[in-house]
Amino acid sequence: MVSHALIPTVLTPAVGKAVRAAARLRGGGTAFPGKVVEKLDPGFMARTLGQLPYGVVLVSGTNGKTTTTRIIASALESLGLRVFTNPTGSNFTRGVVSALLDRVGMDGRLDADIAVLELDEAYAVHFVRRVKPRYTLLLNVMRDQLDRFGEIDNTARLLGKAAAATTGTLVLNREDPRVAALASVAPRGTAIRYFGLDESLRRFFPSDDSMHCELASDGGAEADSGSKQVGEAAGSAGSAPDQLPADVTLMAVDGNSATFRMDDSEYDATLRLEGVYNLFNAAAAMTVVRAVMDDVNEKKLAASAAAQRSGRGSSIQDGNIHDDERSATGRSEDDAARRLIAAISEVTPAFGRGETIQVNGTVVELILVKNPMGFRLALTSFPAEGHGTMIVINDQYADGRDMSWLWDVDFASLRATGVDMVSGVRATDMALRLAYDGVEARSIDEGIDRAVKRFLAGNPNQPKHIYCTYTAMLAVRKRVATFTHVEDAGL
Repeated sequence: MVSHALIPTVLTPAVGKAVRAAARLRGGGTAFPGKVVEKLDPGFMARTLGQLPYGVVLVSGTNGKTTTTRIIASALESLGLRVFTNPTGSNFTRGVVSALLDRVGMDGRLDADIAVLELDEAYAVHFVRRVKPRYTLLLNVMRDQLDRFGEIDNTARLLGKAAAATTGTLVLNREDPRVAALASVAPRGTAIRYFGLDESLRRFFPSDDSMHCELASDGGAEADSGSKQVGEAAGSAGSAPDQLPADVTLMAVDGNSATFRMDDSEYDATLRLEGVYNLFNAAAAMTVVRAVMDDVNEKKLAASAAAQRSGRGSSIQDGNIHDDERSATGRSEDDAARRLIAAISEVTPAFGRGETIQVNGTVVELILVKNPMGFRLALTSFPAEGHGTMIVINDQYADGRDMSWLWDVDFASLRATGVDMVSGVRATDMALRLAYDGVEARSIDEGIDRAVKRFLAGNPNQPKHIYCTYTAMLAVRKRVATFTHVEDAGL
């Protein structure tokens, strides 16, 4: 095969690491070194990820990619695998390449068993042209960045490209009719698994269709009609949710605690993650982890059988699995499920996703919002009572230029407390939107640095919530870091 690299492939790690170091010294972004390497050596990503014995887990969808990727990676590490991931939420292919540059040796070797990668819906299409994922998790389809993706049916088509490239197991959200329908495009031989909700929880996690039916309705009868439409949509996708068997089902929620159903048994877990939506993300992550560990254990059983046939005994010496020889072979399903519950219970929040920072002894929670559903669930998960509230809205490319989605968020839960500070490029638009819902915006300042300082200084002993779009989150974290320690996100 002819290489199209502009530099010898043996030099790629050295060149990439040098660019990475220079970018950090100059305060450059996460993805810049990856952009350079993609130009100089287009085959670097596929060549490097191709070394992995268990391949790639691809995570995509509108909401929850970063947190779910973190849960999967953390759980697999707890269960004995060496995991490569893109932990900062830089979910374009160049972000993956940049993350690889941190992990590969000068010889180009990647010290990992499996990769768990989040990819933006559009860039997932570019990724799967180069790398076929062994496992793909598709979370949901919501109206996000309409200027980039257009209508949500187009977003579903983009995700369908990833589904069609999956070689091992495709994991789908059975509660989202557009996602569930993608089972039909999976290649022959690819296994399909679903994660889902108990019927009692569906109203807390509406799909895009049901949310907009609800927004358009005035009362219970019309809301029921909306639910019916969702059922019809699911039917058109192939099956109603209850007719699709879920590998992991979220049965009940209570704050950070949840009950999950696996293998006809129920298990309780208390997560360190904030937000009710992260409990559903955990169900998605657990479904993927179960698929991966089934394959790991199958490989171990095959290795053990081969060793016995050759007379070398039953000890498994797999140089790619490092769990101190604690094979899951022969363990009960209940034991495996409890190990998985224990693993997800230790996962901490991802960058900006309910991230908690202490400022002079006061808790400040940073909450990323990108679309109507995400903002709505965030407002539900972080009650305003007893907290100061700040909202920071930018409209740069990474946020999405079209902010009309703010009009599809119900801000009524903020009426009683009001919003202390509104900031960002679109601060005035956000304040106007709040006014239409009868929510007082006590202060408006487009300058994020000034606004964050004033917000943190006001009512210094009161816990605080800061809701931000993506680039606004970066600016807020940078400003908060001048007051207290903020974990380095690698940006």
